[in-house]
Amino acid sequence: MDNLKRLAPQLLGLMMVVFLVVSLLVSHQESTTMDEKAHIPAGYSYVKYQDMRINPEHPPLLKDLAGLPLLFLNPAPIMPQSDPLWESGDSLTPGKFPEGPARTWGLAQWAFGDKILHENSNNANSITFWARFPMIFVSLLLGFFIFRWTRELAGTVAGLFGALLYFANPNIIAHSHYVTTDIGIAAFIFISFYYFVRFLKAPTWNNVIVSGVFLGLAQLAKFSAVLLFPIFGMFAVLYGLAMAVDQVPGAWKMRLKNAFLLGWKYAVSVLICFVVIWVLYVPNTWQMPGEVIAEIARAQFPNDRAVGRIAETTVIFMSGNSLLKPLAEYFLGLFMVFARVAGGNTYYFLGEVSNQASAWYFPVVFLLKETLPMLFLILVTSGYTALRALKQLLQTRVSQWFGLLTEVLRDRITQLLMLFFILFYSYVSITGNLNIGYRHLFPILPFIYVLVAKVVFDILKRFEHTTVTKKLFQTLIGVLALAIIAIPTLAYPSYLSYFNPIGGGHRGGYLYVTDSNYDWGQDLKRLGLFVNEYNECVSLSFEQPKCSRLAQVPAPKQPIDKIRVDYFGGSNPRYHLGEKYQGWHSHLAPESGWYAISIGFLMENLYKTHAPGEQTYAWLRDMTPVARVGDSIFVFYRP
Repeated sequence: MDNLKRLAPQLLGLMMVVFLVVSLLVSHQESTTMDEKAHIPAGYSYVKYQDMRINPEHPPLLKDLAGLPLLFLNPAPIMPQSDPLWESGDSLTPGKFPEGPARTWGLAQWAFGDKILHENSNNANSITFWARFPMIFVSLLLGFFIFRWTRELAGTVAGLFGALLYFANPNIIAHSHYVTTDIGIAAFIFISFYYFVRFLKAPTWNNVIVSGVFLGLAQLAKFSAVLLFPIFGMFAVLYGLAMAVDQVPGAWKMRLKNAFLLGWKYAVSVLICFVVIWVLYVPNTWQMPGEVIAEIARAQFPNDRAVGRIAETTVIFMSGNSLLKPLAEYFLGLFMVFARVAGGNTYYFLGEVSNQASAWYFPVVFLLKETLPMLFLILVTSGYTALRALKQLLQTRVSQWFGLLTEVLRDRITQLLMLFFILFYSYVSITGNLNIGYRHLFPILPFIYVLVAKVVFDILKRFEHTTVTKKLFQTLIGVLALAIIAIPTLAYPSYLSYFNPIGGGHRGGYLYVTDSNYDWGQDLKRLGLFVNEYNECVSLSFEQPKCSRLAQVPAPKQPIDKIRVDYFGGSNPRYHLGEKYQGWHSHLAPESGWYAISIGFLMENLYKTHAPGEQTYAWLRDMTPVARVGDSIFVFYRP
């Protein structure tokens, strides 16, 4: 243990370097995923045109970071004022899109994605790779803070263990480079908690300001961070009430005074938070007419609902004032997210396709996608903590339970705050109406890593005076650490599609759940390489060693001139396949030839209810793919 302490900076640096290299390698191999097609052009438009009309349902911070490298790439201009997709009047004209004006801004962002990525002779691979680069550094920042906070709570070696749980998690590696909000919101929520706890323990004005700044950065990463406002407010008051004043005459007056002071200073930090929000929204909306914000609000919020009327009225009022216009855009996005969550989404899960959320979705996905060593550690540390808490409760008289609660709030505020957030956020996710993927649980993972690492090393400390038991426990920790390292090593590069052995591994996880848990469009670039390699091997008569694998494909040894592609993702099949690409859909009658089907589309089509006589992919049910590209694209050949 002493050696690990001395080598802590080097070991942490090694973890971060390996994480960086692996993230860059995987990023280079993967095509643009579904959500990136909207986020990348949005980020570029923000920093290039100071206008947030594209993808306003997410705050600008992370998209700004992704957009900055694109200024140096200088892709061909895609958003001139004459573009009908950019013009507010044209893009909001009823009838321009089949779904009407309420959906036009959502549709326009995908069209802009094609323009910046795949048109004007732009290099989609280069644009995607460099836009992802800042996201990796946000991921590294989160890992550093996990180490830092765990070290403060349980020591340096515990900090290294907590960092290892994070850096070696295949699910984290999978999303570390994507231009999405998932890792970013996990990072800034965690860091804002860190500085909020520092504020509670030492409510100096310096800590008030720093806490408010990071609270603001969390709001600028994703709108789900609004949950922090009531959580922080509640714990500021509770911690004030629990502060140690038992021996002071008039203790309750002092408690109320402390609660008021902490609550008041927290209110100041919230004010600072909104100043930070306003400061970043100013450059992002500098060239954006207030009328455009108002038009989007009118299109998005239904007038037949009270909430919709309030949202529309608020945004329109603020958009007419140049000083309030940045906050009008902030509240526009916030209200849009509430509307989106209420609307739900269609998803495949355990043999069913539905647009109604299942309470089992996130618990099952967590059990299937989290690594087995991590599940084991969660089970053991949770059981240990629960038994310790129960023992302490039973040993305390009922009349002293309030004092015990006060003591826990005062002395274990960090652990209690983390545990509360894990349970609260899990409840919100389980009862919500968006079953999109495990990535939506990312905000709770850093807290789990810290708590698990702390409890593991708390247990180790209890065995300090028992040499044999201590040695056995240290050995167990070492074995678990090796297993934790081995998992991402063996899983490379199948991180997005990672499932533990219970979930069928990266080859069989799609049988349980798809979408961003398995198939997000990451393998289209690999499909282009597959077709090119196959055609090259045909010309070589499959006699070269590099063709031995493709020679096993049970299909005619003839060039692939056309391949029918039904692709789910953010990339453009024609960009990667050229004239070999033929668009396809499940409602088309099958023909002879080559097919490449995204497994997400295939599973949804096979398991959803169809109208009588409707053409489906049922003809593929009994066919075995002749190849799999990556994990998520199944290649078929129909004679």
